[in-house]
Amino acid sequence: MSKSILIKTDLPGPKSKEIQQKRGEYIARPMGSSLSPCYIASGEGALVNDVDGNRFIDLTGGWGCLVVGHSHPRVVKAIQRQVEDYLHTDFTAVPYQPLIDLAEKLVELAPGKEPKTAAFFNSGAEAVENAVKIARAYTKRPAIVVFENAFHGRTLLAMTMTHKAMPYKYHFGPFAPEIYRLPFPTPSHPLEYTIWEKKLLQIVIPESVAAIVIEPIQGEGGFNVPQEGFLKFLRELTKKYGILMVLDEVQSGVGRTGKFYAIENWNVEPDIICLGKSLASGLPLSAVIAKKIITDSLPEGCIGGTYVGNPVACRVALEVLAIIREENLLERAIHIGEILKERFLQMKDKYSIVGDVRGIGAMMAIELVKDRKTKEPATEETARIIQECVQQGVFIPSAGLNKNVLRILVSLSITDEQLNEALDVLEGAMSRI
Repeated sequence: MSKSILIKTDLPGPKSKEIQQKRGEYIARPMGSSLSPCYIASGEGALVNDVDGNRFIDLTGGWGCLVVGHSHPRVVKAIQRQVEDYLHTDFTAVPYQPLIDLAEKLVELAPGKEPKTAAFFNSGAEAVENAVKIARAYTKRPAIVVFENAFHGRTLLAMTMTHKAMPYKYHFGPFAPEIYRLPFPTPSHPLEYTIWEKKLLQIVIPESVAAIVIEPIQGEGGFNVPQEGFLKFLRELTKKYGILMVLDEVQSGVGRTGKFYAIENWNVEPDIICLGKSLASGLPLSAVIAKKIITDSLPEGCIGGTYVGNPVACRVALEVLAIIREENLLERAIHIGEILKERFLQMKDKYSIVGDVRGIGAMMAIELVKDRKTKEPATEETARIIQECVQQGVFIPSAGLNKNVLRILVSLSITDEQLNEALDVLEGAMSRI
């Protein structure tokens, strides 16, 4: 089997060290450190080459933005074609067709039979914020219900909706009002639905709730899959109280679970869906897809922005949708998930540090614990495994409130050989640490 990983220098190499020194001088410290100490020179598919000539297998996928891979040739050509035509106008000044074509595609793909519309923004956090604005305007209600372990972004409202305090909320308050948090039931932490509804009624008057915002599979929170039947229960509950059901699919959407929209795995039609990340292969673009009856109730011009739905990103997004369809990436996501689940379960049998294996399709993760009974997080060990993987040529991201979950956000264009090579490195790191 041919090897994709190629390590020529100590890591980081001399050129990466030189760039790192400049970073320390000129980049604001709150921007944070990087998973990799090596600086990228080029990328293709699931592979990254650094400035010193080392080659890595990238399981981060641009933190979930590269479903079709690094520098897909069709994406590159789409960017080139659009740049040659025009870069920017602002759709509300001089409109352009790619935005309308993209809205049509996303609406056609959306679950359910009710007519829908799409609006576009720059980031996942912007999509979530605007979904909340739309829900509040439509219902004339102020309150928003979110979940434990949720991540919705870093802007003021999205940061408030996000669960994890450090570092995302570090002295950044006061926070947005009328945000209420409830448990996210999972197979390993189940909760009776009558009890969940009772908890809701204890913290907020349901008639004041505009929306319940939920990730169908939690991303940053640890790839948590909801308890069987919970999303259908939530849909019925929201209808009961006149609350909108809003899905944050910024990380789980665009094919990662084997369905274009992750919610399709549960046959539920929400009121609003937020997309981002892989939608435009890492270019700044997000979307809010909502029932038309909801968006038609709002006045023109009450949402928007100078750069939202920029034509280059829209043209790329159209190409991403075509690639997913024509290269059968939804089926590929399911196949990747089967490989990941089999290998992760094998690791669980061999290593007591593996406490749980979970996910759907290619959105798979393993949770590392010090003790399977107490489920004490193996946070330090997880960090050491990640760094050991980097030294051996694999980038793999963590997740969870305690950073003890290894999650896979790899491009769906990765080959079986590359995936198994990366998992061999991971298992080797786990065995040593």
